[in-house]
Amino acid sequence: MVVKREMEIEITSEGKVSIHVKGVAGKECLEFSRFLEEALGEVIEQEVTSEYYMEETPVTETDTLKRRYQ
Repeated sequence: MVVKREMEIEITSEGKVSIHVKGVAGKECLEFSRFLEEALGEVIEQEVTSEYYMEETPVTETDTLKRRYQ
């Protein structure tokens, strides 16, 4: 089964950036967006969704390669 993982990024006219991770369960969502958060600077506020409390989906080698090259 292929799991669709995505990030929704919103940039306001004031320059504030919001990142919403979808399709990534558990603490893996924090790792999924970490590279972008580090590039943007200081995180002012963080809110987790119900997906954060769900069981994490194991990542296979195929998933990693797909994520790396998409």
